[in-house]
Amino acid sequence: MFGYIVINKAEMKFKDFDIYHAYYCGLCRVLKEQYGMIGQLTLSYDMTFLLLLLSGLYEPEDTDMHVTCTAHPFHKHAARVNAFTSYAADMNLILSYYKCIDDWKDERKKKAYINTRLLHTKIKKIEARYPRKTTVIAKRLRQLSACEKKNDRNLDNMAGLFGRIMAEIFAYRQDEWESSLRKFGFFLGKFIYLMDAFEDINDDLADGCYNPFREVCQRADFDDYCRHLLTMMIAECSREFEKLPILTYADILRNILYSGVWTRYEAVCRQRNRKSEESGKTS
Repeated sequence: MFGYIVINKAEMKFKDFDIYHAYYCGLCRVLKEQYGMIGQLTLSYDMTFLLLLLSGLYEPEDTDMHVTCTAHPFHKHAARVNAFTSYAADMNLILSYYKCIDDWKDERKKKAYINTRLLHTKIKKIEARYPRKTTVIAKRLRQLSACEKKNDRNLDNMAGLFGRIMAEIFAYRQDEWESSLRKFGFFLGKFIYLMDAFEDINDDLADGCYNPFREVCQRADFDDYCRHLLTMMIAECSREFEKLPILTYADILRNILYSGVWTRYEAVCRQRNRKSEESGKTS
């Protein structure tokens, strides 16, 4: 359910891409330093976006470095970290951990069980640092799992449960920006949940798995219907974003919000159209 909040590289300036990539590499490095290789494997673009958003809003002091990594062992590249990198790493790990728990309980995925065991001791430290946030995340994920088992098809309710998880994560502290950050995270979470369901609908139908779009996916205008829902979610995110006094990294964040988030949707639509055309030729 992650990896939808990405850049549109084709529309991004080179200098902005370098900054984005430096934060991404910084988050990857902190995940490895704090949680080892298993932590590094949980790295997501979504939490890189959170890191950039909080950095642009609060403007902390950055530390720049040039490092090598497993993916690029022979060439050093830029990495940037600040006070929010560890927070983004912690939230990244928490989401991955509870997702693994649900995957094991619901689908008995062996990989999820192994990852749960590997992450368990590391999660205890995060729960001690953020007791409220981890409690809220765990509670909402349990509610989401329970509603899926009941076959709840209420899109607003289902997406809203994940939205509340992201709201808790984006509200970094109790200050004058908390309300906007909560609303932003809420609607971004709804977008992520709906986008994930849209992408997975064909596989879920074939496998007999839960999907909130199961009843409406036969509509002739299904893709456009989903686009409309997703647009409403991103419009609410954008409204809250523009209220925030963000100047630093504003161009990068707007690239993601107004363009990048649609790259996966468009890719899914192209793939379905291609399969539909190929099916028509063979029939």
